[in-house]
Amino acid sequence: MPDTPDEPGGEKRTPGASSQTLQAAQAATQAAQEPSLDEQIAAYQREFRDLDPQVEKVVSALGRLNRRMNVAYGRQVADLGISNAEWEVLKTLVLSGAPYRLGPGELAKRLGLTPAAMTHRIDRMAGEGLVTRDRDERNRVRVIVELTDEGRTKWLEAMRMASAFEEELLQDLSSEERGLLGEMLIRLLRRVEHAQPDAGGRLAGLD
Repeated sequence: MPDTPDEPGGEKRTPGASSQTLQAAQAATQAAQEPSLDEQIAAYQREFRDLDPQVEKVVSALGRLNRRMNVAYGRQVADLGISNAEWEVLKTLVLSGAPYRLGPGELAKRLGLTPAAMTHRIDRMAGEGLVTRDRDERNRVRVIVELTDEGRTKWLEAMRMASAFEEELLQDLSSEERGLLGEMLIRLLRRVEHAQPDAGGRLAGLD
């Protein structure tokens, strides 16, 4: 499961069932109104004659795929009763390795959040039993945030749901095609990482 963007402001709760139904209806309406890639590229070429249609088809398809995948992942974590913001914290703690513990400052740095925003998020997640927050026994000034069994269970459930979705997404590609696609996407990723080395985090003014 790739990174999923936080809601605007990073701290909004996952919408309720009725809100999710409304959002799904709005998304369906938007999808119906969205032009096909060929229509979009033809319109772009009409207005910008220097456009390379082959390049535009690749980047536009990637953009649409990314947007729809993020919607799918957001719905999955919502079904588990957590938000994208909470998922990012769970993921970061898991990636830190056992015993899945980090200080609030390190969490904030890895997630691109202010200390105040990180504190608010930890408060909420501790109240939900997803993490604990205690003083470091070796340094009482330092606070440690640790993943709970409940938090790890939520993470594992989200990963199982995401894995099933991703397998279905790639079902029409052979093993060789998947390997080739992965290598090509990594080449694109390395190119953009070189050109935009600061774009991995959340940039001010882009939320």
